[in-house]
Amino acid sequence: MSIRWPAEWEPHAATWIAWPHHEPDWPGKIAAIPWVYAEIVRVLAAYEPVEILCHDEATWENAARALALHDVRENFRLHRVETDRVWTRDSGGSGVVTEEGVRWIRWRFNAWAKYDNYTRDERVGERIAELSGIPSIEAQRPDGAGRLVLEGGAIDTNGAGVMLTTEECLLSPIQERNPGLTRQGYEEAFARYLGIERTIWLGRGCAGDDTHGHVDDIARFVSEDTVALAYEPNPADENHAASVENEERLLSAGINVVRLPFPRAVIMDGTRLPASYANFYIANGVVLVPTFNDPQDRHALNIIASLFPEREVVGIHSVDLVWGLGTLHCLTQQQPAPPA
Repeated sequence: MSIRWPAEWEPHAATWIAWPHHEPDWPGKIAAIPWVYAEIVRVLAAYEPVEILCHDEATWENAARALALHDVRENFRLHRVETDRVWTRDSGGSGVVTEEGVRWIRWRFNAWAKYDNYTRDERVGERIAELSGIPSIEAQRPDGAGRLVLEGGAIDTNGAGVMLTTEECLLSPIQERNPGLTRQGYEEAFARYLGIERTIWLGRGCAGDDTHGHVDDIARFVSEDTVALAYEPNPADENHAASVENEERLLSAGINVVRLPFPRAVIMDGTRLPASYANFYIANGVVLVPTFNDPQDRHALNIIASLFPEREVVGIHSVDLVWGLGTLHCLTQQQPAPPA
């Protein structure tokens, strides 16, 4: 069976998200987060259906109320699905297209090898497959050692068989996703389940990222041969060295690079958070971009608008959202439209 993983800018049938409910993800700020979500759904629902997972009845009611107050009346559905957290980019599957139609590739999820409470999130990919009525394929390690652990935020594609990921996330000793799996083993899995012919390995992710280097905070394909790269020019900033190396790797691979600035360092309770404009989400007709009350917001929005001239570009205030250690791309997962 031939498989192709579409680029994010290709047509979507829907976007999947999970409504926030887990207070420890936003200590002291959880009350603000549903209003951010309501804005996200308000924007997305004007362009494509939004499917929303609600952990329990109280979460359902919270979502319905917030959406009504934001005048979101149509093009969304609420589903009763238990979740631990809201990061459907990682807990959900990856949508691919085959000669038989759309399929979900379901990875094993272990909460970034960091948290203990993930038994509900481990089933999110399965539940999305059931609710969407789309068959799914359970990804296995090529060495026969069980299911393949992977998150959608760790990988990015141009839709033409090329993929980005980072060594920090999948190969460094600090990660515990797939012990013993080699670079070659990962590439075999990417070819089998995503139709990837070429993997470009970047180095490290951004400062403050608790996922150990997800690529969607630093580098995103915006066309088949161009990547928007979060680049820090200040040598004193902890993102500088990694962004310089990642740019060198992309250029060496023959990829065009468009630099995105980083915002100011966003600090909360003494912790640097993974604030990055690269965590944008491309939907039908629109690109949602996280903003941080920073002068660089305008520059980032203008750059992204120039890269997607046929789409609206909308900034979503994310200073509160990023306290949960993720923003717009982390919380969304696209369902590809069926092939023509």
